[in-house]
Amino acid sequence: MLQLNILREQTALVIAGLTKKNYKNAAQEVEAIVALDQQRRQVQSQHDELQARANTISKEIGILMKNGDREKAEASKAETSELKQQTKSLSEQLAAIEEQIQQALYKLPNLPHASVPEGRTAEDNEVVLQHGEIPTLHEGALPHWELIQQYDIIDFELGNKISGAGFPVYKKQGARLQRALINFFLDEAMKAGYIEVQPPILVNEASGYGTGQLPDKDGQMYHATEDNLYLIPTAEVPITNLYRDVIVPVEQLPIKNAGHTPCFRREAGSWGADVRGLNRLHQFDKVEIVQITLPEKSYETLEEMSSYIQGLLQKLELPYRVLRLCGGDMGFTSALTYDMEVYSTAQNRWLEVSSASNFETYQSNRLKLRYKTESGKTQLLHTLNGSALALPRIVAAILENNQTPDGINMPKVLHPYLGFEKIS
Repeated sequence: MLQLNILREQTALVIAGLTKKNYKNAAQEVEAIVALDQQRRQVQSQHDELQARANTISKEIGILMKNGDREKAEASKAETSELKQQTKSLSEQLAAIEEQIQQALYKLPNLPHASVPEGRTAEDNEVVLQHGEIPTLHEGALPHWELIQQYDIIDFELGNKISGAGFPVYKKQGARLQRALINFFLDEAMKAGYIEVQPPILVNEASGYGTGQLPDKDGQMYHATEDNLYLIPTAEVPITNLYRDVIVPVEQLPIKNAGHTPCFRREAGSWGADVRGLNRLHQFDKVEIVQITLPEKSYETLEEMSSYIQGLLQKLELPYRVLRLCGGDMGFTSALTYDMEVYSTAQNRWLEVSSASNFETYQSNRLKLRYKTESGKTQLLHTLNGSALALPRIVAAILENNQTPDGINMPKVLHPYLGFEKIS
């Protein structure tokens, strides 16, 4: 959530940033919030003046009673009673205005960092680097949705039978590949200094608001309405919310957590080749990394996280590229995002497998996640997260890029985790 004082003091900058993010009605909505804030401050001023007047009269009543001036004391009591009614009315008015401001602020996305390129769609994203050679496949090479049928390692029909479309069943060497990747990603995260956590996969409404999934992604999350709990779209939500309403001692920074969870997303329902097979699912597994750090170190941390994720892709021997997302293609809560894409040779296209983002104070302002400076002043921390990694498209790329006429070779780094070197 954007800080109200920034909207008030840097209105033009905020409008420009939201416009860069392709946010409609930016000027109208920001100016409406600023006007509400001005109204709030006026009401607050009136409230405080009446409260001060009531306090003064209350003190005078005691003196009047002590001096035996009962008539004036009773008149002052009546005035005090009237002031209390007016103060109560202003308090209710103030609470209503503050709720309006809060709900309006929830709807505004984060402001983009200065380095974010202009643009509206994925076509406008900036390619930062590309690594690795795209392999040449044998004649008759297949896309992964045909390979998984040939080797009987993932079954979409069984998943559809027990749940619905977008819920595959992994089996045999496919299930072992899933488990191997999860363990590999977690082990690598531990080596890099991340602390493993295993959070709940159902979260309450406050957690959804805390990291910005609510209200923005309300219709895209699975909602258990009877208990008002949400299935997580990413482990970022529960892991970051571990620190909601916390003042973190500076000596504990940076906080580095990693966790594996299943992820659930209702928005997977589009059609076409781009979403066939493992390309887009309603349920998938992911290892997430989350960092909480000092504001002056967060962009250095983002580069570190990007390099770490790239290292995983290099160990898996997958050709990849890194994109800096343009304003119109960025996530709601992000100030700067790098997407990592692997090349799927059989599909002849790039597949997104990770996003690493810096949210600056957007999430921490919602979470009230803070630290104290040396002078004792309380300040908001910066939060970051990244997929390290999401499994479905990694699996798709591994299967497609490593296929041979007599089987699918597995990356060497996974051999100790798998117990086999080839799917055949």
